[in-house]
Amino acid sequence: MPVFDFSSAPVDKKEAICTYTTFQSNNSVPTGDKPIMVLDNSKKKWNHHSSGIFTNPCKRTSFEFNEDDGIVSADILKIDSRFVSLLKWLGENHINVRLSGENNEEGYAVYKIRETLSGSGTKLSAEDGFLQFMIERLLASNAPSEEVIDDDREEEGDSMKLTSIQSITDFMNCAGRTLPDNIRLWARRNLAVARSSEVSQEERHHAQRALSIMMNIQWKNNYFEAIDPDEARRILDEELYGMERVKQRIMETIIQINRTHTLPAYGLLLVGPAGTGKSQIAYAVARILRLPWTTLDMSSINDPEQLTGSSRIYSNAKPGIIMDAFSMAGESNLVFIINELDKASSGKGNGNPADVLLTLLDNLGFTDNYMECMIPTVGVYPIATANEKDQISAPLMSRFAVIDIPDYTSEEKKIIFSKFALPKVLKRMSLKENECIMTDEALDEVIEIYKNTSGIRDLEQAAEHIAANALYQIEVNDVDSVEFNAKMIRELLV
Repeated sequence: MPVFDFSSAPVDKKEAICTYTTFQSNNSVPTGDKPIMVLDNSKKKWNHHSSGIFTNPCKRTSFEFNEDDGIVSADILKIDSRFVSLLKWLGENHINVRLSGENNEEGYAVYKIRETLSGSGTKLSAEDGFLQFMIERLLASNAPSEEVIDDDREEEGDSMKLTSIQSITDFMNCAGRTLPDNIRLWARRNLAVARSSEVSQEERHHAQRALSIMMNIQWKNNYFEAIDPDEARRILDEELYGMERVKQRIMETIIQINRTHTLPAYGLLLVGPAGTGKSQIAYAVARILRLPWTTLDMSSINDPEQLTGSSRIYSNAKPGIIMDAFSMAGESNLVFIINELDKASSGKGNGNPADVLLTLLDNLGFTDNYMECMIPTVGVYPIATANEKDQISAPLMSRFAVIDIPDYTSEEKKIIFSKFALPKVLKRMSLKENECIMTDEALDEVIEIYKNTSGIRDLEQAAEHIAANALYQIEVNDVDSVEFNAKMIRELLV
């Protein structure tokens, strides 16, 4: 009696044929000379824009061109090693694409891939945005043995956000290697939770939300490009008058970054009276470093949970402010400007919110209770401001290089008022310099009135008041200009 074995695969089943070799590239902007992949064009020269689909790599690695005379197949000869997983995904899902390329001696050099409709028309939909999102991440990633620093890209996919489980899964399969190892493992565990039918809907929701937040952050390495010292000094001089010792300390930090290509081990703590420009210095440093920045106002944070997030066991759980800052910046390298560090309260008996910052400042990784994952912080540069050092704990102080910001002298205040504050206000009010004139006695009177106040905020408000009064007299009294003397200034400001 014959026996039929239905469980066995056919004997003549063909094995998958891989026609390409891989090459390593750090190129972030593909061109005809530096393509994503090269296809065989020995039998036919392909059009600059050609539509079709990649074949299922389980059968053969090729591209089927949709030509006027039918389907024509061409083998893939070589491909950028970063795009192997993406090629497999495109082939397995039979996604219609349009290639842009050039014919050269090597073959048809492809430098752009766009999703299309089943015909040749361009598909202007979220799917193409998702494809561009993955391509950009791959172009910005490093080849297996080298790192990619240049993040300039021809296509823009920043408006594309990963929110659905399917898009997150596809991103993990195609570009998961761009994530740090611990985040990649964390993502796979949370994907399992988000897909599981054995957990509550609330748990699945939290897992999906955490995945969406984490996947939409570009996790960069801790290599920093050299900064032009002359440009850094120009920015400091533009933002700050005087303060040579402060500028010198910041320039030392810039030179250190240029030598090591990494951020210093310690952030900056700017200590000084109110109104002396501490926040302005912090913004200037962020501008010099060419990094996004976020602000933490410690005087308004009364519970450590605001920083660390709440546990997923609660239905209204959410990430903390620090994790939100990463999400808003869209990348892991950023400047944290921590205002009023000395005013952080002890909160509701749950500890001091300021001390929660210790792990963030150590650059060892920060753990958010909602994310349940260690967040790399090697690309975070903290800059804190405070009025008094006595209110800051010793462990927290030890994480910063302290820079004392002195108050301005009377002569410095006079120069700042006459050369910076008043001209700035006049320009904003569309007043000419000869329409609002200050005598030397008037300038001295302004400084005398505010000699016991710290900083220059009062001087800026005085400039606003004087300019507004001049504008009023010009418009109402129909005069060409107003010249202020000491008596007029005292009557106006006192």
